[in-house]
Amino acid sequence: MIDYLKYYTAALLLAAGFAGFALGGDYLWLGFSTFAVVTFLDFVLPRDFSMRKMNSAFWAAIPVWIGSLGPIAMFLAFGWRMHIEELNGMQLLGGTLSCGWLALVPGIAAQHEMFHARGTITRTIGRYAQFTLLDGMRDIEHVVYHHIDVSTPHDLSTAPRGTSIYKFTPRAVWGTISYALKAESEALRKRGLSGWNWRHRVWKIVAIQLVFQSVIFAMAGWMGVFCVLSAMAIAKVWTESFSYFQHYGQTRVPGTSVGRRHVWNHLGAITRLVGFELTNHADHHMNSYQPYYKLVPHREGIEMPSVFVCFLAALIPPVWDEFIIKPALKRWDMEYATPGERKLAREQNLAAGWEDWFSTSESWPVKGARIGI
Repeated sequence: MIDYLKYYTAALLLAAGFAGFALGGDYLWLGFSTFAVVTFLDFVLPRDFSMRKMNSAFWAAIPVWIGSLGPIAMFLAFGWRMHIEELNGMQLLGGTLSCGWLALVPGIAAQHEMFHARGTITRTIGRYAQFTLLDGMRDIEHVVYHHIDVSTPHDLSTAPRGTSIYKFTPRAVWGTISYALKAESEALRKRGLSGWNWRHRVWKIVAIQLVFQSVIFAMAGWMGVFCVLSAMAIAKVWTESFSYFQHYGQTRVPGTSVGRRHVWNHLGAITRLVGFELTNHADHHMNSYQPYYKLVPHREGIEMPSVFVCFLAALIPPVWDEFIIKPALKRWDMEYATPGERKLAREQNLAAGWEDWFSTSESWPVKGARIGI
């Protein structure tokens, strides 16, 4: 039972956000303040390599549904608070950041779990709930492209070595949208329809946004619409930036099989809970239909810091490069990469102006690479 209850940590984050909107005023920052709490706890607590003892899909699904739909209610609570109280600029900023943060965690993590599900209803709701990210089609790029192209030059979510988060994120934001639009249009053309036929999912997303923003406008006017859309944009940008830490710099020869080694796992005790195992990512790439509570932590992989620590470090690229990712990649190249992957890795190192740690035989490990991992 305790393993089921752990995942209600995500609901506690949402509860903090709702409490802030219920109290009003400066308390609108309460939801966003949980970012600091989660980051601190994930940093100080030991990594969690435990398997979950959960067998009931029904009970395991409840916190996921709460996490997925909770941000929608959070945005409505923000609109309601703006309707009943005149808020100053800092309070509006606090409410906007709270909504943006909680649309990311637990929002997109729960929606990711749902749109990977086999059940049609669950998958559909997970897809369309992404409108809280100013999206609704992200799953198309994620499933059709990312899971196939991961760690190759074709993958939007794999940042080449030497790429800063500031360069990576705008490309990922635009790429996930454009790839999804293209894939949906191509699927319609294969059915003999126009690429922009009314069945295109983008029109459904536009309709959902128009209805939702109309409700926000009725409660809080144009300022409410501006704040809510800003929060959704923050959530979208933040979501795509987090892909930066899960595959950065890893290489794979196109057409070769995907291994657990092609993912950086971040097995923080808290992020595993509030992210519904999204940072326990390696096993997910082996079987994308595997529910979150059955994913196996990759003990043989290179241990990475908390994903939130990685995020803060990446905001200062030299810190990210020198203290986190270069040491990890050097070990990855020597212990996990295939000869073909090492060739691609060396090309990226040289293009980035990094140290060429392949240049001397002394830099190579005594034992062979663990390429089966």
